[in-house]
Amino acid sequence: MKNFKKIYHSALVVAISMLASQTGYAAVSSAEAEALGSTLTKFGASAEASSDGVIPAYDGGLKNPPTVGPNNYPDPFADEKPLYSITQQNMQEYAPLLSEGSKALLERFSEYSIEVYPTHRTMTYPDWFLENTLKNATTARLEGTVEGDKVAGDADDGYPFQGIPFPIPQNGYEVMWNHFFRFAPAVSRLQSRNWLVDSRGNRSELPGIKGAYLHPWSEKTGEMKKRTYNAMFGFWTELYSPPTSAGTQFLNYYLPDATDTSKVWFYTPGQRRVRRAPEFTYDTPMGSYAGVIVWDEPFGFVGRMDRFDMKLVGKKELIVPYNVFGTTNQSTSQEVLGKQFVKPEYVRFEKRNVWVVEGTRKSDARHAYSKRNFMIEEDCWCLVATESFDDAGKIWRVAQIHNFPAYDVGGMNSDTWMFQDLRKGNYIIINGGRTEPGNFVRSYSSDEGLGLALTPRAVQGHSVR
Repeated sequence: MKNFKKIYHSALVVAISMLASQTGYAAVSSAEAEALGSTLTKFGASAEASSDGVIPAYDGGLKNPPTVGPNNYPDPFADEKPLYSITQQNMQEYAPLLSEGSKALLERFSEYSIEVYPTHRTMTYPDWFLENTLKNATTARLEGTVEGDKVAGDADDGYPFQGIPFPIPQNGYEVMWNHFFRFAPAVSRLQSRNWLVDSRGNRSELPGIKGAYLHPWSEKTGEMKKRTYNAMFGFWTELYSPPTSAGTQFLNYYLPDATDTSKVWFYTPGQRRVRRAPEFTYDTPMGSYAGVIVWDEPFGFVGRMDRFDMKLVGKKELIVPYNVFGTTNQSTSQEVLGKQFVKPEYVRFEKRNVWVVEGTRKSDARHAYSKRNFMIEEDCWCLVATESFDDAGKIWRVAQIHNFPAYDVGGMNSDTWMFQDLRKGNYIIINGGRTEPGNFVRSYSSDEGLGLALTPRAVQGHSVR
């Protein structure tokens, strides 16, 4: 009997240890965390240059940026020319550095090209955020009955400290959570235009947006976090066009507990009341974008991960969009819209270190996509590209997120994104054309004094009557 108890106890310990390993509940050890600030930056990126020197060592981010304009951000690299172009004819030469989505675009469109520029590590962090990241390294952990559902830590409220939760990630879920908690302007206020280009090259303007994108964990005092249900990310937006949609508002928050999908509301002038919209999740088509994308695709990915097994493929050197000012700040919508794809001369690509996460749909789950690949750049922990596959395993949609440094307040602005539908042959681009009359983007380190509608009651008060 004693031997049986001993064997049972040993088996239980092994089982618990295996479970902790599989779910990623355990933080890294103090010894592992010592790499932060030495071989790794304090936020978990490679500190030194790549072996070929193309990716430089990290030296603190963008130096001597230009002055922010009244409506947009001037390109600090406007005088640079592409080092080379990748085309359908020479793509095999660069194949190891290309994602499946980039290869698919090059194979599909004979005129498509990838314009590759020098790599600049422009991401900047405040010291307080980095110190919190160091504390998170050994204390932040995944929780929840479903792997990847919740993040906890040792801050007084039971959450991680306001920093990157997993600077030395152990699995795909941790990398994805780093993306959600990334440092960015606490508030990005904007007005923009959005477009759908069909398979024949015809342009249709989608509803125009004005409002604010929110990263409350990037606000130093923590007060904004309290005002926004502890959300890592959120948005309050109002449609200003077309006239039939004008006045429609959305208020969405994404929380450290992803099981809570109740913090989603919308207002329509016709009904004149704010309603909850917990169904705005997963693969529900987005009506405001003509159903071209689904509700967990804005900004590359938002929402709960429970329908996918998130495998960490690892860190790779890839050529991806980065420091993109052409589509975001330096052109009009009409200039960037090609008949089959966004004109390549407006999209800057660089060779970067990128975390690759492969999400495979669980056998008992329902979703329009059978597999999704996510590419998250190591400096900003922001998505730069995604790839989504249909039930036959064929690539369906390719997304590019056109990040640029918000160099007045720090962090990266990730609000412009493009989705190419390879089945229908169309594409959309969201939040571009900031040089057009009335359009703008401005960044803030807090929501204080901005008069944002951050609660359902405030949305009601802001409504058109």
